[in-house]
Amino acid sequence: MSSGAPHLRKQLVVIGHGMVGHRFVQAAIERGLTETYDILVLGEEPRPAYDRVALTSFFDVGAEALSYLPTGEYDDPRVTLRLESEVTGLDREERTVSLADGTTHRFDELVLATGAAPFVPPVPGHDLGNVFVYRTIEDLEAIREASKGARAGAVIGGGLLGLEAANAMHQLGVQTHVVEMAPRLMAVQIDDAGGATLKRHIEELGLSVHTGVMTELIDGDADGNVSAIKFKDEDPIDLDMVIFSAGIRPRDALGRAAGLDIAERGGVLVDEQCRTSDEHVWAIGECAAPGGRMYGLVAPGYTMAEVVVDTLLGGTAGAFTGADMSTKLKLLGVDVASFGDAFGAAEDCLELVFADAVAGIYKKLVVAENATGGYELLGGILVGDASAYGVLRPLVGSGIELPENPEELILPAGRGAGIELGLPDDAQICSCNNVTKAEIVAAVSEGSTTRDGEGCDSPACVTKCTQAGATCGSCKVVVKKIVEDHFASVGKVVDTSLCEHFAMTRQELFDTIAVHGYNRFDDIVAGHGRGRGCDICKPTVASILASLLNHHVLDGANATLQDTNDAYLANLQKNGTYSVVPRIPGGEITPDKLIVIGEVARDYGLYTKITGGQRIDLFGARMEDLPAIWKRLVDAGMESGHAYGKSLRTVKSCVGSTWCRYGVQDSVGMAIQLELRYRGLRSPHKLKGGVSGCARECAEARSKDFGIIATDKGWNLYVCGNGGAIPSHAQLLAGDLDDETLIRYLDRFLMYYIRTADRLQRTSYWMDQIGGLDRIREVVVDDSLGLGSELEAAMDTHVDSYFDEWKATIEDPEKMARFVSFVNAPGTPDPNITFREERGQIQAANNDAPVSLGTTIPVGAPR
Repeated sequence: MSSGAPHLRKQLVVIGHGMVGHRFVQAAIERGLTETYDILVLGEEPRPAYDRVALTSFFDVGAEALSYLPTGEYDDPRVTLRLESEVTGLDREERTVSLADGTTHRFDELVLATGAAPFVPPVPGHDLGNVFVYRTIEDLEAIREASKGARAGAVIGGGLLGLEAANAMHQLGVQTHVVEMAPRLMAVQIDDAGGATLKRHIEELGLSVHTGVMTELIDGDADGNVSAIKFKDEDPIDLDMVIFSAGIRPRDALGRAAGLDIAERGGVLVDEQCRTSDEHVWAIGECAAPGGRMYGLVAPGYTMAEVVVDTLLGGTAGAFTGADMSTKLKLLGVDVASFGDAFGAAEDCLELVFADAVAGIYKKLVVAENATGGYELLGGILVGDASAYGVLRPLVGSGIELPENPEELILPAGRGAGIELGLPDDAQICSCNNVTKAEIVAAVSEGSTTRDGEGCDSPACVTKCTQAGATCGSCKVVVKKIVEDHFASVGKVVDTSLCEHFAMTRQELFDTIAVHGYNRFDDIVAGHGRGRGCDICKPTVASILASLLNHHVLDGANATLQDTNDAYLANLQKNGTYSVVPRIPGGEITPDKLIVIGEVARDYGLYTKITGGQRIDLFGARMEDLPAIWKRLVDAGMESGHAYGKSLRTVKSCVGSTWCRYGVQDSVGMAIQLELRYRGLRSPHKLKGGVSGCARECAEARSKDFGIIATDKGWNLYVCGNGGAIPSHAQLLAGDLDDETLIRYLDRFLMYYIRTADRLQRTSYWMDQIGGLDRIREVVVDDSLGLGSELEAAMDTHVDSYFDEWKATIEDPEKMARFVSFVNAPGTPDPNITFREERGQIQAANNDAPVSLGTTIPVGAPR
């Protein structure tokens, strides 16, 4: 187009870049709206859209993991995102918006996605220091900072977000009070009985719950910070911080100032296409009020966003006529779900209730009789056990008749649970993203295609392509079941064989070896496999045998099963040399041992580096020098750090209470105890641990396979975190544990992982496969399978039979004989290995020589 040509593309401005604003832009790109419009998105916050539903996990995973747009840019060049852009005015006649920086932007169409703001009641003292709201990442950063010097705090508001805030405060180590004016917690979602059950759960965790009370005053100290909270008709509480979570109000100020119609209770009034009283202005999400009602959940906002995109594309079928307000959350470790007509408002409905006060479970179904005399599901409430939510919620409004005895849907296992119900194709499985069963089945059906050009072959792929389960995750179990049922119906089997030689998973192979008591690969493959094995099954069997038998990995015929690293008890480097890593439990080391490490590195010309796991790595050791190097280290009192094996690597620690003024427990002592207990423990993948002496988390324990963080009452145990290509933060398994309980749970957790994980499966992926953190908690903490004593005994056997592999190797002439480059010239070094110097130390040369993988025989005379 020439410079003088008229501007034909239309301009669309989106005000707000939260979850709903981002969803609108996604839909606009995917459905082709950017072929007609240039889109300008004006976000007020300093960061792109992020997952507010999972806001509390910010303390575990950080801001980047929550971000929907980490790069800050959309792939479509016709979409521009500008952050920290506050819109101050809307001129409907000129069709322009004004920004705080003085600039203006014209629009052909405008979408308001400004969301909602926290409501702070006008309680005297609400403007004191250390009073917060719970809405943005910046709010959470301020809360975390204030918690470092706080002893006690209160959350005013016992709704969904209030309990999330209480969870955050509790995890930050602050004594937490939950204050709710209503007679029960989560008054909008659950009834009195459910609220009472939830309250008991929360109080058992050490939080104090105050319901039916009114806050009269937040008192302050001489510095202007919070010092106490006072109630009407209840004793005051001394505290150091307050979080308000007393509801939200739509951010409709722009619409009000521009003269748009506003709903009676706030929010920009819109029609079923989400169009405001101005035909060129639209409103979606929490700032909008379809039919005069504001919806405070993300799913209705997503639906509104898609309706507007379809309407702008010329569609006529899209309309927003209401939304599913079902919710399922885990609040402070307690499952809570509410769906459909949870309070039984429908005429002539009936309620079915199951309550177990001892177990802390409350379940209610609301049903109504249909024309044939059967019953249909209208809604329900689940507290303490919401595992049935994924199946029950799609039944609401589906027309499916319930079983003859519908109470069996909520009875515990063994008393009627487990009934299979066929869902219709139009049943909405994912309410967050409006995905039906038919769409899930279509994604895995023959002939279907994904964005990558091939049909989905797994539940994870379905989630990626359809977004089912991508937001709150509560429907993932049902998505998985639908995919598996479809594969079974068409005769498709997903092969889970370890390799071509064993038609079983690693877990099945582990159990087979354990039951039969095998100790030789040949016997295992003869009895349960075929062929001679490969580089997949041989190391896997070697790892299983090491876990079960606790023998030396180089004993007898099993030595031939090991991969290169285990075969030489060292980590192979790219130039054919090996690294040597002595164990330094907890990072604590004496000056004498440091001197020996330095002397070894000097005498053998090794490159030295302090690792991220508080150890010293010595690189560049020739294979034939490994025994001599290790003899000097062993004689100095050091042992193998197992940097070469799929086993425990390190248990990192901060300096702990001995030195740090913030430390509340001896993290160094605990790290040393755990590393010495689990050293040499063979596992499906490498394992790392960490122990932090306080909530400041200097050991980065929540990035480890198991992490321990000190509290005033003991230890919080986190599990299933790891680095790698897709880092995962560990999740809280149990809190405020004494030393004995902590070690008992860790013993069970590690042995459960070793027995059931797949080959080379990190703990985070293993957790997802076996049913999530809840399943691990059931087995490890609740001992639901009755395996606790067995798992503990297995760990005791490992501890009692531990030996240092390198010390045993040095003392065994047969094992020492393998550490030569050439069997017919033992004293000859491998000539392919070369070095260069950089930063004052020798390093591996960057050449094309083949990597030496062990013992070879040279042709002709030795060089």
